[in-house]
Amino acid sequence: MLTRVAAAAAGVLLLAACTVTGGETAPAGDPAPAGAIRPAEATRALDRLDVVPRSAAGPAYDRDAFGTAWADTDGNGCNQRDDVLLRDALPGTVTVATQGACDHDVLAGSWPDPYTGRTLTFDDLKAPAQAQAIQIDHVVPLAEAWRSGAASWSERRREAYANDLAVLLAVDGPTNAAKSDDDPAAWRPRRSFQCEYAARWVAVKSTWSLTADRSEVAGLEEMLGAC
Repeated sequence: MLTRVAAAAAGVLLLAACTVTGGETAPAGDPAPAGAIRPAEATRALDRLDVVPRSAAGPAYDRDAFGTAWADTDGNGCNQRDDVLLRDALPGTVTVATQGACDHDVLAGSWPDPYTGRTLTFDDLKAPAQAQAIQIDHVVPLAEAWRSGAASWSERRREAYANDLAVLLAVDGPTNAAKSDDDPAAWRPRRSFQCEYAARWVAVKSTWSLTADRSEVAGLEEMLGAC
């Protein structure tokens, strides 16, 4: 049965300017998701990150090491992609259906793309072209997390990171592809979102005890300095 749902429903988290809002509770033994963090707090957290030179040494990045994509790690019956699509949609625009144990299989709706400022509207997310046009981005990409410490984590911890709602955003597909696994030294979103993007990035790295390199830190300092 199709249902129109408002994004103000329980469990939905909206983006607030220069504020990072956490997601679901991570599995026991892993960091709790990042809570709200404002620019001044992000600047202090950035100062506490371990800064190490970027190195090509170590094991090659392996996406499979982060487990099944969009696993239902919070146990609500829906995969993490549907959870993020529901959370980030414009209020009142989403069409969902029940699919198995999931009560919000997202079929259609409109989303504010934080990276470009555009509104993304889709009427059939089961169509591959539409599904690819809105993607779920890891703010700190998996490959960047791998280089920053995740290569030495357990498989369970890597899967928890890959599916942590506080790490994920619904964004424009082509823009996400252009971002790839770049850090803030190489890629930034539109200027009006850079403050929140930098705060989110720092919150994720701080929460998950990931390292940073000097050019990355310089990029983050520049964005936070303009908040």
